[in-house]
Amino acid sequence: MTAMPHEEYDETGPQEEPVIRLHRWDADWPDDDPHANFKSDVVLYGRLDPLATLRGMAENLDIPVGALARYVLARWATGGSGGLLEVGPVMVHRLWEPIAEAERQNSDSERLRAYQQLRQMIAWLKLPLDEPSVYPAQFEDGPDDTTR
Repeated sequence: MTAMPHEEYDETGPQEEPVIRLHRWDADWPDDDPHANFKSDVVLYGRLDPLATLRGMAENLDIPVGALARYVLARWATGGSGGLLEVGPVMVHRLWEPIAEAERQNSDSERLRAYQQLRQMIAWLKLPLDEPSVYPAQFEDGPDDTTR
């Protein structure tokens, strides 16, 4: 079933809030489709009923299902921009440089080199998460504070 995006919702819902129809989607796409993995996920996750989880959460948390659905959609839809805020634009550009160079070279050996460089960069970013003791604890008012 293929529908135009504007046909998926009705702006005349209660209090002028959009009403979205959830439906399963199945389609075929070419092997070289750059979005094949995402489309495959849409088909796979479309087999599940997300409302089962939302109804349970709504009951346990005393939050309307529609409010939870809106939260889940908004949180997922803004995840990319949230990730950018966490990592920061400078680091995103630094992480992208080895990939861009490997693609310019159009070489598998350069891609492997880029992978190794990215692995090292991410290991460096991850180090304080894996080993918090790598940075000494900072205290404003601690045992070594002599400013009292």
